[in-house]
Order: sequence, then C-alpha cells, then structure tokens
Amino acid sequence: MDIFERVAAYRAESDQLEWSGTFKQYIELLREDPTPAMTAHARVYEMIDSYGAEILNGRKRYKFFEQEIFGLDSAIEKLVEEYFHSSARRLDVRKRILLLMGPVSGGKSTLVTLLKRGMEKFSKTDKGAVYAIEGCPMHEEPLHLIPLDLRPEVEQELGVRIEGSLCPSCQMRLKTEFDGDIERVRVQRVLISEEGRVGIGTFSPSDPKSQDIADLTGSIDFSTITEFGSESDPRAYRFDGELNKANRGIMEFQEMLKCDEKFLWNLLSLTQEGNFKAGRFALISADEMIIAHTNESEYKTFISNKKNEALQSRMIVMPVPYNLRVSEEEKIYAKLIGQSDMNHIHIAPHALRAAAIFSILTRLKETKKQGMDLVKKMRMYDGQEVEGYKEADLREMQTEFLDEGMSGVDPRYVINRISSALIKEELQCINALDVLRAIKDGLDQHASITKEERERFLNFIAIARKEYDELAKKEIQKAFVYSFEESARTLFENYLDNIEAFCNWSKIRDPLTDEEMDPDERLMRSIEEQIGVSENAKKAFREEILIRISAYSRKGKKFEYDHHDRLREAIEKKLFVDLKDIVKITTSTKTPDGNQLKRINEVSKRLINDHGYCPTCANELLKYVGSLLNR
Repeated sequence: MDIFERVAAYRAESDQLEWSGTFKQYIELLREDPTPAMTAHARVYEMIDSYGAEILNGRKRYKFFEQEIFGLDSAIEKLVEEYFHSSARRLDVRKRILLLMGPVSGGKSTLVTLLKRGMEKFSKTDKGAVYAIEGCPMHEEPLHLIPLDLRPEVEQELGVRIEGSLCPSCQMRLKTEFDGDIERVRVQRVLISEEGRVGIGTFSPSDPKSQDIADLTGSIDFSTITEFGSESDPRAYRFDGELNKANRGIMEFQEMLKCDEKFLWNLLSLTQEGNFKAGRFALISADEMIIAHTNESEYKTFISNKKNEALQSRMIVMPVPYNLRVSEEEKIYAKLIGQSDMNHIHIAPHALRAAAIFSILTRLKETKKQGMDLVKKMRMYDGQEVEGYKEADLREMQTEFLDEGMSGVDPRYVINRISSALIKEELQCINALDVLRAIKDGLDQHASITKEERERFLNFIAIARKEYDELAKKEIQKAFVYSFEESARTLFENYLDNIEAFCNWSKIRDPLTDEEMDPDERLMRSIEEQIGVSENAKKAFREEILIRISAYSRKGKKFEYDHHDRLREAIEKKLFVDLKDIVKITTSTKTPDGNQLKRINEVSKRLINDHGYCPTCANELLKYVGSLLNR
C-alpha cells in the first residue's frame, strides 16, 4: 500500500468507530455492557491493565510502560496499585490530585504523555469506548440526563453508578431544544484526543500577570451578550477551559506548584466534590483524573507554606526517582539516540554501558552493610549475583534510604554529552572512551555542581573506565577463544566432576580409557588459585560448591558455571591466563607476521559478526586491549 492508500484505510477505520443514536439506544447499549459508563479513573486503569503485566524479580511489571519507561518498575507498581487501581474502584483516593514528584529528567513528563497517548488509543477500542451527549462542550456522560430521584432505580437496573449533573449548556438545550424529553437527546461516540481537546487537558504555568483563570474554566463570550442579554446565559459562555475539555479523561498540570495560587483554588472543590465554579453558574460537574508533576525543591517550598494545607491534604504524592539499574539506563540512552538523526554513526558495544555505570554510581548512596561498596551494590541492583550476599541483602539495601535515586546526574546531562561526542565531523563510530571523555569535559561546564561533587564524579568516571577495561579485555579474550562459552562449560563440568570425587573420597572415570583415577588436584588448584583460594581453604570452597549444586537440584534447576560468581570468575580467568600471552603479543605488535595478522583478522571478524562491532571500533578495541595488557 502506498502512502495515500494507508491514509484512506486509516480514515475508513476511524469512520467505522463513529456511532450516533438516541439516549434510549444508549441505555439499551448499557444493558448489554455497562463498561462505557465507567469513570475516568476506571478508564485509565483499564487501559493500563489491558496491556497485561508480568512478575519479574518479585515485582509486577506493567507492559504498558515497558517500551518508554525504564528502571522504574517499583515506582510504577506502587503508582498503579495504590492510585490507579484504588481510584478505579471508587475508593477515596480518586478524590485526590496525583502529584508525581522527582528529580529533573526522571521520566515524570514521559509517564504522563504515555497515559495521554494510551487513552487516545484505548478510546478507539470496544472496551474503552466513550459516549457523550451530542453537542455538549464538555462531552459529558449521557446518564446525567436521568433525574436525581430516579437514579437509584436506574443504577440497580443497569448495574452502573451515576455521578454528576448536566452542564449549564446541556440543561438549557434540554429545555429549549427537547422540551425536557430526554429520549430525544442525541448521543454520540467520541474519541479522546489531546489535539482535538476531547478528554485531555493540559495546563502550563506562565506569567501570573498575563495568565487568566479562563484558561482553566472557560470565559464569557462578550460578542453574544447583547444577543442573549445575560452573562449567566450558557449560550453567552465559552465552555472551553482546560477543566471543561479534560472531562471524561485526564487533566495534566505541568510544573503544578509553579502555578499562581488562584489557579489551584479551583482544584479544592474539583477533587473532593467532583465539580468546579465557572462564571455565573452553579457548580459544574467534571469527571477527570488530575495528574500533576513537580520537582522536589518546589514541593518542599510548597509544603512549608501553611496556606497550602487544604490543597496538600487533597494530594497523593508519588515519588518518581531516577533509575538505579545500569542495564535499564542503557536503554534510556539508546531510546533517546534512536530518536535522533545520528543513526549513521555506529556506537560501539559497552559505550552506553560505560555512561550508564557513571550515572548510576552518582545516584547510589553508600550502604552501611559490611564489605559492600558502591560497585557491588550497583551490580546487585542490576540483577547480578555478588558472592557473599543474598536476596535479603538486596531488599535491605533497597529500603535503607527512602530518597535513594532522588539525586545524582540526570539522563538529560549524559545524553547531552553523548550528543556532543556524536556530532563531531567525519566521525564513523564512538566508543566508551569517547563517551567518558565527553562526560568528563562537560563537568567543567556544569555550573550547578560543587567542587566536592566534581571530584566525586571524576572518581566515578575512573571507576566506569576501570569497569570498561575489564569488559574490553574479556571481549577480546572471548573472541580469541573460538567458542568461549563451550570451552568454559567444558572446564566447569570437568572441575565439578573432580571436586565431587574429592569431597566424596571417590574416583573419577576417564571418558576415553574408562579407567578409574584420582581427582585431578592440579586442575582444581589451577582454577581455584585464580581467585585466591588458599590451600587451607580449598576444601571449604569445594564443599560450598557442592552445597550450591544440591540446592539448585532440589529446586529442579541445573547449576551452571555463571550461577556462582567466584567460580565463574575463576573459570574465565583460567581460560584467559592460558591465552594471555597470545593475546598480548598479537594485539600489541606493530609489525605482525603472517600468522599474527591472520589471527587478528579472525578476531576482528568475530567481533564484527558476533559482538556488534564495526571495523573501526573493532580495530580500536584490539589496539586498546593490547596497551592494557602491556601495562
């Protein structure tokens, strides 16, 4: 299909969603399925729930957010369960403003934007369909036409709840156009749209001197005053404020606490009673989820002012901290770079990881747990096993500091520095060293950091460089071993056979000759010495491995070489030691002979084909690792 055929198909699909009928037909529709009459809060939750969820690392991960929001599973789980789910079930939290509070560039705006886009798509589905009184400026729920005295019977009959009353415009139309006959009132299906100002409102603070309360509640149409004779006539009023248009959906307050107080007073009645005051009319009903966001400093200033107590009591504050997982931080940078026009520049493997390591280290707090430094903590947070620590230690650290993740380097700064590295002329590829150099250079231009913070950040850059050095060496060494994983597992299985025989005082059987032999002490020690296991400690270490194997076996799992952090390290080091001299000579020689050149080309080819390198960064990696091994 060409462009215009796709556009035509899209329009045809939208046309199929159109529905128009009488109020009586709408009632019949609700008899079959009452879900269209759900509240705005319920609609938001059902939209999120429709994408499904999965349990990951003991937490519920909602799939709706996973393509755009990274590393905030805990915050999102709390947000969905404690606010969206509760408010959908008509608990009292729906009468509160949801205030997302966190550091700059932490994902608050992205989260709200996702919800708005999600609501637009959901309203196009059968489950998320929204019906409104035709011609109503606030797209209000048609059930408001039911007189108050009759509502209990109708609610019981249809299995719905009716809240709110007709807006002034619809009240007048019911009298003047339909002579009070609600059966004749037309109902139509509407699609939530921020662009069309249906079910989504957005308010941004600006100069208090120029911003008008009419931006929220609508305004008098002075051109029609002479025609209708009164400011209290609905026909002389524009119901086009953000609160009017957000009815049935979401109202977003950007940087809410920067707003002038008079704008926030309107929210007192709207949150608690579900209505607000506009013009010379009675209170106007509105069904909308109010979501605001702000930073921590603005929030602290707000709560310190006693005059704000009434509004503060009507808020549910949800902290949105920075991500604290290296692998998720990588995804953030990859997403932001993917949105640019720089896709022609190759980013070497581990380049974004090096930046992510730096970022996460700046956000973590030193734990009091003995023997646990920031690097180990970073690894545990990222789901890696750290020898000597368990799942309980991880949970303890995660609850040790309530404000962990509320400070540190923001993703926006790091992506700005990566951008400065990417934009250099005639650049084909950037690697981890280019990225870390750009971050370091940027610290001098970062006006908001103190001298002490700068020194601390420079130390984190050095740690990130050290972590990258280890990754780079392993990458090259794995490329030199044609089938590293297979070799590692073979060595691992061999080691396990020998320690099992050693601990059980038994023999092992030679796979070729089938003869029984004593355990190979030389092999076992050559592996154990790589991680500093002494002669006196070898028995305890081997018994610990057997206990771990038994624990996995009881759970019906197979014990792999990477399930024990120290043993994995020992196996890899043993393989690398055997290769070190070959790697060192091959990568550092300036005039390689025929055999060395052949090996270099083979390794380079593996880096390109199997590890995601391009010819430029593969060559740079070989040279860099050669210099590291010669130090």
